[in-house]
Amino acid sequence: MTLGAMNAFIDGLSRRQKQAIAMLADCVAMPLALWSALALRLGEWAPQVGHFWPAFAASLICLPLFSSLGLYRQMVRYMDSHLVRMVAKGAAIGALSIGVVAYMVPLAGFPRSAPILFWLLSILYAAGPRVAVRTWLRRTRPRARPREPVIIYGAGRNGVELARLLARQGSHAPAAFLDDDRALHGRAIDGIRVHPRRSLAQLLRETGARQILVAVDADAKPGWRKIVRHLEPFGVRVRVIPSIDQLMLDQRGTLPEAQDLQIESLLGRDEVGPLPHLLKKSVQGRAVMVTGAGGSIGSELCRQIARQGPKRLVLLDHSEYALFRTQGELEQIRAREGLELALASVLGSVTNRALVHQAIQLHEVETLYHAAAYKHVSLVENNLIEGLKNNTFGTLYTAEAALALKLKNFILISTDKAVRTRSAMGASKRLAEMILQALQQTSADTCFSMVRFGNVFGSSGSVVPLFMEQIENGGPVTVTHPDVTRYFMTIQEAAQLVLQAASLSRGGDIFLLDMGQPVKILELAARIARLKGCALKTEQAPDGDIEVEFIGLRPGEKLHEELLMGEDLTGTEHRKILRTEESHIPWPELRPALRTLEQACDSYDCDAIRAFASGLLEGSDLSAQLDGLRPKASVVRVR
Repeated sequence: MTLGAMNAFIDGLSRRQKQAIAMLADCVAMPLALWSALALRLGEWAPQVGHFWPAFAASLICLPLFSSLGLYRQMVRYMDSHLVRMVAKGAAIGALSIGVVAYMVPLAGFPRSAPILFWLLSILYAAGPRVAVRTWLRRTRPRARPREPVIIYGAGRNGVELARLLARQGSHAPAAFLDDDRALHGRAIDGIRVHPRRSLAQLLRETGARQILVAVDADAKPGWRKIVRHLEPFGVRVRVIPSIDQLMLDQRGTLPEAQDLQIESLLGRDEVGPLPHLLKKSVQGRAVMVTGAGGSIGSELCRQIARQGPKRLVLLDHSEYALFRTQGELEQIRAREGLELALASVLGSVTNRALVHQAIQLHEVETLYHAAAYKHVSLVENNLIEGLKNNTFGTLYTAEAALALKLKNFILISTDKAVRTRSAMGASKRLAEMILQALQQTSADTCFSMVRFGNVFGSSGSVVPLFMEQIENGGPVTVTHPDVTRYFMTIQEAAQLVLQAASLSRGGDIFLLDMGQPVKILELAARIARLKGCALKTEQAPDGDIEVEFIGLRPGEKLHEELLMGEDLTGTEHRKILRTEESHIPWPELRPALRTLEQACDSYDCDAIRAFASGLLEGSDLSAQLDGLRPKASVVRVR
């Protein structure tokens, strides 16, 4: 029979037929192993051992043991070192059973060392044929396409399990390990050599690998950034595998889809560690509402609040899908972590005065996090009236309800674009800040505060997903200006800051985070490209893979964003949370101007709105822009 015919015959067998053949082979192998053990012990080629038949019967107990250990569910072609361990376990219990039977029957003249010899020979007889068949199948069945070599970063448990999965399936072949543990350098694990990081350039040349799979602890953030900084200059794609538990869950023996390295790992600064007592102070035991709960910031706030022991968590959002998704996720967290948490979802907009007031009153809200906002600069720029209605007057209505119902804390999620703004979105948020500053002077019960953020990784308004999509599609990467910079933080860090700011507030505070140095957007795009195994094509790198297209600053965009208007900045209990005091207009003078602007928005008085917008584009201060909408106002400072 030719090799092709043999392969065709094996392929024609059903799964059950193959399992039956394997069990039949073991049914012969186990008694044969015992007979061989007796022959070796007695020193005879043909020992007369018929009177030992109970021991031979006991040897067959190995079959149900092999079955319970999963030996017959394994595909021979993909078996690895687990095979020998399974056979050894089953054979050990079988050897023990033979010894017990020989003692209990008893079997006169049965050698005491026979069970030990049986154990060794049964491993050889059961595992040997399977290893031989596996080797034959792998050699006689050529792969449809060459396997891509990859380097695995991390030679610990995760890395070794990953290498074993890759070795027996898929389109990738492990070519080498990288690890920082000097004790592992030079060793071979399953035939794959472990190398230090400094050998990476040489390994890439020798193996031809264009991809690195990172298999280290994802929770060690400082270590991750160190790894990223080392791998980035090599221009190879860096991907992250799931945890070992996730790998073991794949019953088909295939590798779950690896994920590209999260861009948060590129942050060049340490994340701000939260202070637990500040996280809980304004949340624990209280009824808490989050507006915009379906958004990126709002939903992360909900996830973190749920773990701080609130009495009730109320979600408000105008998007049915986003609200349903966030509610479902929180229900899963509650069930998985055993949280005692009452959830309520309110479908509606913050521009609906009556709805907001009723929701706060009905659920007896004590702390409110106001994350509902339109935040895309270009969209709000072209929809100024709706931007003002939602961002400014939505904040006004919610804050007035909080004031009337005597909430303890009201926290506004603001933006760095509110500082010396040139955009309609920034202006709408700065007006929202001024409303809270002014209302604080009229409130004895509610503590209003604001938290300013830069750009947030993972939010719907972030530029990062756009860059990733453009690079995956081969470019071009669109950048507004070669020198444009932005501040960045992670979404988890941003939500933690908001929670802690409420606990630090004295009333009318504007909080901001020491975010380090702003990030150059062009360099951020270049780093993303390098971690995806390609390079941007620029004047300095004309041989790059991805074209860069400079599209110019859009209306309302600034070259560099700011977090602070003046120099009046003080520290707080948290070393990275800062407090600033800024000018504002007293409420008796601000309210008439806002009422006029509100009427202009309601009636779509484009002339008044254009006058307001033109002041924005000139970069004038908001207090000056309101001159045409209010009586002459004095400017005061909060102290």
